[in-house]
Amino acid sequence: MDKINHQQLLNCMHETGLIPVFNHIDSNVAKKVLDACYEGGVRVFEFTNRGENALAVFGELVMHAQQYSDLYLGIGTLFTKEDASHFLDEGAHFLVSPALIPEIAHFANQKEVLWVPGCATVTEMYQALQLGAKLLKAFPGNVLGPGFIKSVKAVYPKVPIMPTGGVKPTEENLSAWYNAGVHCVGMGSQLFKKDVIESGRFNDLTESVSNTIQTIKKLRK
Repeated sequence: MDKINHQQLLNCMHETGLIPVFNHIDSNVAKKVLDACYEGGVRVFEFTNRGENALAVFGELVMHAQQYSDLYLGIGTLFTKEDASHFLDEGAHFLVSPALIPEIAHFANQKEVLWVPGCATVTEMYQALQLGAKLLKAFPGNVLGPGFIKSVKAVYPKVPIMPTGGVKPTEENLSAWYNAGVHCVGMGSQLFKKDVIESGRFNDLTESVSNTIQTIKKLRK
């Protein structure tokens, strides 16, 4: 796999502002969700390592995503170096963890791949930066809240932060996060409504994604 330029990836994350976080045991559903998100303007997508067949589904998703030359496909919910290695072998462009895990940090640095550790305290953020992180995941976002981001940015004004967990695709919620100074937001269940996925209303998903990205762009002006 060609080496990914970390700054280009970070810029892309910032430009669209929305990183969908998704998992499904059916690879066909996952492909349709990826297509819908791409059509809606997403250029960075995070699949999560949940479920017995996550690696197999991700492998199929990587193959499917080859039609999109400007799409970055990453893997989240990583807890071990072994898992990180398997998903990297399948073609992951970046690695995301719910926690700050040094063995994944060292592995990612060795492989020159962008890794995004989950942090819930300033101490964890400091340690992540010491380990070479270029983007920090504030997790769980709904527990920490925009106030946490704002306080952290007072001491770390230049550090890119991505809240994940409980971020909603509403102008009110997104406004609070972006006013606090986030680099981008990760969004899972609030974006991927179960009934929409189960009933195959992927056009509705495309519309929701597009509206969310437009809202983010409007908030940044």
